[in-house]
Amino acid sequence: MAKIVVFQKFISEKKFFCYNKKIDKKVRIKDKQMLAIVETCGKQYEIQEGRYIDVEFLGKEENETIELDKVVMIVAGDQSLIGQPYLEGAAVKVTVLKNGKEKKILVYKQRCKKGYRRKNGHRQQFSRIMVDSIDFPGKAEVLACLPKTEEA
Repeated sequence: MAKIVVFQKFISEKKFFCYNKKIDKKVRIKDKQMLAIVETCGKQYEIQEGRYIDVEFLGKEENETIELDKVVMIVAGDQSLIGQPYLEGAAVKVTVLKNGKEKKILVYKQRCKKGYRRKNGHRQQFSRIMVDSIDFPGKAEVLACLPKTEEA
């Protein structure tokens, strides 16, 4: 299994960015919030508490709560925990909001001068999950180190 290579850098405005080389994506972490990378259905997803994401179909009913225990990495402010391959004792509690299908994709095959034509459609199923909480050993100490944010 390939490891994720993560580089952390501070930009001049002191905004924290996380650069994931494997998926070639630069993500701005919201001010002083926790971000976790979890693995489910053979894919890795970046999640934050209180946000929802669409993942591969989980086969669970709506409003069912499940726990994802394959947590690859947790970033809180300027501190990060990286698992090898997963963090022990870390878990993410999520609730399935809905199950659905994505837009239809048309697949068309043709062989020149042979009279071979095939047209298929495919709609991939997905589950929309809401992240309830990110739990890991030592969470209280990490949250205590983060500066308080003023809410307007």
